[in-house]
Amino acid sequence: MALISKKKIPFKISPLLRKYLRETGREIDSPLKYSDLLRYDNKITLYDKNGNDTLWETVFYSQTDLVEIYENLKNIYADLKTDGDESVIKHLVVDRVDICTYANTLPFRVRISNKVNDNYDYFYIKKADASRIYGLELEHLLSPNVMSYFTSEDTLIEEHIAGITGDLFMQNHLNDINLNPIRLTKEFIKFNERCFVRLLGDMHSSNFVIIVTPDFEDFHYRIRAIDFDQQSYEASKSVYMPQYFKQNNAIIELGMKYMTSESVKQYQTEERSLIAHRMKDEKVKLQELLNCMKTDKIHLDANLTQLRKELSSHYKNKAFLACESMGEVVELSLKMVTDF
Repeated sequence: MALISKKKIPFKISPLLRKYLRETGREIDSPLKYSDLLRYDNKITLYDKNGNDTLWETVFYSQTDLVEIYENLKNIYADLKTDGDESVIKHLVVDRVDICTYANTLPFRVRISNKVNDNYDYFYIKKADASRIYGLELEHLLSPNVMSYFTSEDTLIEEHIAGITGDLFMQNHLNDINLNPIRLTKEFIKFNERCFVRLLGDMHSSNFVIIVTPDFEDFHYRIRAIDFDQQSYEASKSVYMPQYFKQNNAIIELGMKYMTSESVKQYQTEERSLIAHRMKDEKVKLQELLNCMKTDKIHLDANLTQLRKELSSHYKNKAFLACESMGEVVELSLKMVTDF
C-alpha cells in the first residue's frame, strides 16, 4: 500500500524556472492575483444537486470589489482559452467563485457561463507551487494531454480537466452493462506507467479522472491526472505507482481478472515507447525544464535519500545513488524508458 509521509511542503518558483516559464509563454501579466480573491467578506457551504456537502464554499465580495474582480476573471479566462482574445468575453458572466477550504493550498474555482447558450466552464486560481508547475509541464510534454495553465508571479491559473473522478467512476459505473473492462484496465496500466516513469505521486482515485469516449463499436477510456502537487516529492517509490493505492483496488481487481502478465508487460512497453517518442519530439524544451529542476530544491533530503535507494534497487542501477536532486532522479528515470 502506498503511504504519503507528511503534509506536502510548497516550494517557491526559482529564478531559473521563472525564466523557463517566460520563454515558453507560461508567465503572463495577470490583472488579478490569488491574494485578490481572498478579499471576500462572506461565504456559504456549496451543496451538490443531491444536497451533499461538496467541501467547497461559495465566496461573496463587496460591491466595491465585485465588478473589478469579475471583469478580471473573465479576462483571465480569455487568456486560458483564446490566447487573450477579449472579444469572446462579452457573452460571458461569472456565476460564482468557490474556495476549497479542506485543501492545503486553499484553491479557488471560478465558474464561467455563456449568456447565449447557458453553457458553463470552470478554471482554478491557486498559490503557485514549483512542484505542481513541474508536474503540469511534465504532463504537457510527456503525456497525450495538452495542459493549459499560466503563472503570474506567485499565482497559478489552471484550466478545468473534465471527466469523472476515479472514485465516482468506481462507485457508479463499474457495473454498467456497456463497460469494457479490458480497455479500462489497459488504460490504467498505461496511466500507472506514465506516473511511475516521470514520478508523479499520490494518484489515488480522487486525484485522477476517467474520460469515456464512444467509439464506432465500443468505448474508449482515458485516465488523466488532475493533481500535480506530488511531483517527485515523496520518499517511497510505491507512492508513484497508482496500483498501490487501496482506493484504486476496484480497478486493480478488474485487471487481475482480465489481464495476463504478458499483456501487462506489453502495455507497459507500449507506453514507455510512446514516452520515448515524446521525449524525442520535445527534446529541447524537456532538457531545459530538467535543467531547471536539477538545480531546484523541491524535496526533503530524507525523501531524496530513500527514493534514490529504492529506484536503484528497482532498476538495478547504482547511478540513482549519485543523484543530488529530485530533478536528477527524474532525468535518470526518464532515460530508463529505452532500457525497459
